[in-house]
Amino acid sequence: MGEQADEKREPTPVNGTLLQGFEWNVPADGKHWQRLTAALPSIKEIGITNLWLPPGCKGSSPEGNGYDIYDLYDLGEFDQKGSVRTKWGTLPQLRELSQKAQEQGVGLYWDAVLNHKAGADNKEKCQAVEVDEEDRNQEVGDPYEIEAWLGFDFPGRGDKYSSQKYHWQHFTGTDWNAANEKKAVYKICGEGKGWSESVGKEQGNADYMMFADLDYSHDEVIEDTKNWGVWITKELGLKGFRLDAVQHFSERFTNEWVSAVRDACGHDVFMVGEFWVGDTPTLTQWLDRMGHKFSLFDAPLLNNFSQLSSSEGAAADLRKVFDGSLVAAEPVSAVTVVANHDTQPGQTVETPIADFFKPLAYALILLRPDGYPSVFYGDLYGLLPGPDTPFDDVQAPACAGALPALVLARSLYAYGDCEDYFGPLGEGEEDDGNGNKADANCIGWVRRGTWDRAEGCAVVLSNAGPGSRRMCVGEGREGEVWTDVLGWARDGEEPARVTIGEGGWAEFTCSECSVSVWVKEDAEGRDRFPVKFDDKIYELA
Repeated sequence: MGEQADEKREPTPVNGTLLQGFEWNVPADGKHWQRLTAALPSIKEIGITNLWLPPGCKGSSPEGNGYDIYDLYDLGEFDQKGSVRTKWGTLPQLRELSQKAQEQGVGLYWDAVLNHKAGADNKEKCQAVEVDEEDRNQEVGDPYEIEAWLGFDFPGRGDKYSSQKYHWQHFTGTDWNAANEKKAVYKICGEGKGWSESVGKEQGNADYMMFADLDYSHDEVIEDTKNWGVWITKELGLKGFRLDAVQHFSERFTNEWVSAVRDACGHDVFMVGEFWVGDTPTLTQWLDRMGHKFSLFDAPLLNNFSQLSSSEGAAADLRKVFDGSLVAAEPVSAVTVVANHDTQPGQTVETPIADFFKPLAYALILLRPDGYPSVFYGDLYGLLPGPDTPFDDVQAPACAGALPALVLARSLYAYGDCEDYFGPLGEGEEDDGNGNKADANCIGWVRRGTWDRAEGCAVVLSNAGPGSRRMCVGEGREGEVWTDVLGWARDGEEPARVTIGEGGWAEFTCSECSVSVWVKEDAEGRDRFPVKFDDKIYELA
């Protein structure tokens, strides 16, 4: 009867894990699609289910990362802006990556840059008014004629895929007047022109961010961008999108664009927006306005990681790590991160996290049930030096090389109910009732497993001295021997071993400023640790 009942249950889906497939200083050698193609088997092996690709549309130069976007429809196919390829490679290489990803069962997400265009082909004259850079709602002087780079004819592509050309009337703003060589924020004037009202409130109105700002009240812009979304999803077999700078362009249009893509390509197309603010109510209000069609990156949680990793004493209280985070408020809509291309050293919103803390942070996003974790390329493969980085040499992979093991542990063992052992927070409390004294610097939790992924795991981490938590892994496990898959929990010179006691209770430990992930020593997949992961990605292409 038991087996028959199990057969009727829905199988537990494998945990999803996203890999951001680039960092800011990837070489501009046109080989990155080939690197990612070669890396697919190894990332699939550790449990990566989806791969976030860089913005691979043609930028204003072959060295541009794609946020300097020129042509949405040129994926490395046309001789424009100094080359056929993009920084990342050519269209045939991208198609090969798409094909191999489908064969491996790894979904691809595209980094869509929809706010602006850069690298115009021609200058055009139009009426504009300067606005205060600190308050875009305040005009400075009267409108006058400017000459701006606002003409996009795409001569290398012609009318292939889209016949739409872009001229001054398709934009709301720009930042350079070639007539007098003056840099300022210019709001373009004309019938029906003006900043979008359904944007963020930074600098009074966040519609203008950079370059030539697209006007999503213009029917031709709306239609062309919707068509592109459907076209590229089908062209590459995409499973999702990361939308750049969502607070800087129309929420109304964004809602329409998401609906258009999903109606044409499937309602399971995943969407995550970059809205990099540290205030969770601002993020949840945006999600509400978007009808929860979206996820957002959990910037507040990342800020907590950064603060905790640089704090001491009462300020380093691990029990408060999720306070004020998006994943605590909206667990289904939060994409959790430890780093990305914007927060890495030298970038615009650099958010430093101490080296010792990165394994703890990754354990907190990978081995718990809430949120959708995104692993950073620079942490998995190491960071390269660049013009703005504070280092001159290649930086080694994060977590002392243990990040692949943490990802694999998520794929194999982080299932089922989660019971936290964070210790008492109340003043004067000494014991949580399970034999754990109040400890601001050591927390733990247990995943109990599911009917078909039954192994479970126990996790302990400390941001100070050696730590321990007395935790229950569930009844019926008495006598089992558990070990740390990372091999960091030690008993002298030997790996530590824990025997589960009566009722499923045991004392689980971790080393100083460290994390341990305990599973049964003969658990399914345990022989895959230590993980043999090829992180020499620049030797793969």
